[in-house]
Amino acid sequence: MSLLGNAAVTIWHNVRPEARADYFEWHNREHMAERVAIPGFLRGRRYIALDGTPEFCTLYEAQSLAVLTGPDYLERLENPTPMTRRVAAQLQDNVRSLCNVALSLGSGQGGLLMTWRYNVAPGREAGQRVLVESRLRQLLGREEIVGVHLCLGDAAASAVQTAEKKTRPVPALTPDWVILVEGGGGRESIARACSDLLPSGLLEEAGATGVARGLYRLQFQPDGPPGGIDPGQGR
Repeated sequence: MSLLGNAAVTIWHNVRPEARADYFEWHNREHMAERVAIPGFLRGRRYIALDGTPEFCTLYEAQSLAVLTGPDYLERLENPTPMTRRVAAQLQDNVRSLCNVALSLGSGQGGLLMTWRYNVAPGREAGQRVLVESRLRQLLGREEIVGVHLCLGDAAASAVQTAEKKTRPVPALTPDWVILVEGGGGRESIARACSDLLPSGLLEEAGATGVARGLYRLQFQPDGPPGGIDPGQGR
């Protein structure tokens, strides 16, 4: 099983210490449920860091990039709830990219997620992609690795200004390249496999800049859209 759909929203952030209780109440009971109820949103997952920063990573899977730039999602972004306005102002170190899914392979969802986010020097994108896709396929054969995904950010879609974005004190960073590797075993196994096959230095040799890597554990996944997911909507 791979990511559902052909697009993803990838998000990382920290939360001010005094706002943590509000954050969990908002994200668990309101915000993620609101997002996965949007037509074309197929699944949402929130992770918490075991190693790396920011502390929280959220992944939404969608049918296509058109869903992420379409009227239903934009309507929610332009009309944030009162709790969204209050809590969003307490988020720090925001990173957010709207992505096309370039490669997604796997046998299921893992409770562990290794993430990389970075940009690539102009003119070196083709070589970077060949390297990453080759190494991800190799990673999928390693013990306890259950999913590998390459997501490429759409700069224009990520840059759209909305009322919800304006509630955040600092604009989010928008990395162009996002790699996700899911593990279905122990943290040592996924960390070792990723260090062996996708070390940051190797990505940088192929043109990557500003590489940030983190290991996350699944913390919350809301129920999906009413009636479940149509298998024909997946990849």
